[in-house]
Amino acid sequence: MTSIEKQRIYKAIHRFSELSILVIGDLILDEYIYGDVERISPEAPVQVVDVKHRVDALGGAANVAHNIIDLGAKAFVSGIIGDDEHGSLLEWELERKGINIDGVVRDNSRPTTKKTRVIAAGQHMLRLDQESRAPLSAELEQKIVHYLKDNKTRFDAVIVSDYAKGVVTDGLIRDIIEEGKGRPILIDPKGMDFMRYRGATTITPNRKEIMAASGLSDLEKAALKFLKELELEVIFVTLGKDGIFLVEKGGGSVQIPAIAKEVYDVSGAGDTVISCLALSIAAGLTYYESAFLANMAGGIVVGKLGTATISRKELLNHLFFERSLIPRKILEIPELIQYAGHLKSQGKRIVFTNGCFDIIHPGHIHLLKESKRLGDILIVAIDDNDSVRSLKGGDRPILNQFQRAQLISSLDCVDYVVIFSTNQLKELLEKIRPDVLTKGEDYAHKKVVGREIVENYGGRVVLVPFLEQSSSSQIIDNIRKNMGQK
Repeated sequence: MTSIEKQRIYKAIHRFSELSILVIGDLILDEYIYGDVERISPEAPVQVVDVKHRVDALGGAANVAHNIIDLGAKAFVSGIIGDDEHGSLLEWELERKGINIDGVVRDNSRPTTKKTRVIAAGQHMLRLDQESRAPLSAELEQKIVHYLKDNKTRFDAVIVSDYAKGVVTDGLIRDIIEEGKGRPILIDPKGMDFMRYRGATTITPNRKEIMAASGLSDLEKAALKFLKELELEVIFVTLGKDGIFLVEKGGGSVQIPAIAKEVYDVSGAGDTVISCLALSIAAGLTYYESAFLANMAGGIVVGKLGTATISRKELLNHLFFERSLIPRKILEIPELIQYAGHLKSQGKRIVFTNGCFDIIHPGHIHLLKESKRLGDILIVAIDDNDSVRSLKGGDRPILNQFQRAQLISSLDCVDYVVIFSTNQLKELLEKIRPDVLTKGEDYAHKKVVGREIVENYGGRVVLVPFLEQSSSSQIIDNIRKNMGQK
């Protein structure tokens, strides 16, 4: 099949919430350290990074599970962590995302795998890895196998995420494929020996991996070789900027072009692709339809910074609109914090303002334009619906939070928009640490929430001159009065 029925895919995406996926593999904690570089060390000819901001993220198999959660399904993970501080932090991050960790096993003989990336002046300067690649003991293997065996009726598909950290041994792979029969088993392979994956539903190597493992110079021949020798149902080869190439058993081959418009970071793109493939196949889509949707997901995620995920809402918007109704200006809070760290490492001056922005009027436009003049990047935080109701009354807002975010994001002077609840404002300011916080001059006799936070770290608060007769409440009252006169 080489045509796409969007309604079929739409229904399948909504089925994601009914599905449960088990991810087995290497659990990794990703750390991003952002800073400035202004001098060379007197101790050695190396740059000194003045650390400004750090972010922890889920990596490896943990990031695959995170993708599944964000796509609206239930995620379970099984793997090994060390009996250490990083292991506790990784477990905390997994549980915070809503990922079931009953299958996670602690091993005091190995450290939790952690990758630390140092980024300064917009450049990836250094990566520090803490890990053990020693193969698992037979005892630890069996703990993972028993978890799968005891719980397999709960899972609609199984993903094996092999990052070559010693967890995915030959014996474990063999037992997973045997115990997982009756449901799709998808494997992201590593190494040169693909024969260890025989009997799985599919593998998802990239171009370099499949060419090296096959010893062939022709992509299609390499894919056909493994399709037959590994007794697979289908094989998906990820091609980066060129999309996905797939070959089905008893069918032809086809290449689906990439959709990415901008590529910021390819970290974790393969995790997004295999997550979406597993959910799509489990939801009943054909292999071609599944590849189409996974390719779309991969194209979205490479337009984000760092190890990222995508949401079901983003998939639906990209499916039905050439340009998403939620443009890349509108970010979730964790993503915005990461973007802010990256921008500050480039020396960008960040301005932050917040408000309800219900019924956009000239006063709002004036505030935003004047705010942008004070720096390089303007972030606008919009109160969510519940916050507006608590501030303005039960009959507000007039426009919901998504409509308000779309309107604000359409302004050229605005760089990023985030939707927040009232109790999240202080956390936002503490983690983003904007150089300038702005409010309208009508706040001169009011308490500016966050002023103390911003001024304590050396930022400043600016009150922008107020435009007369510019108030959402006044406009709404006038409309109601006029309607009452008719």
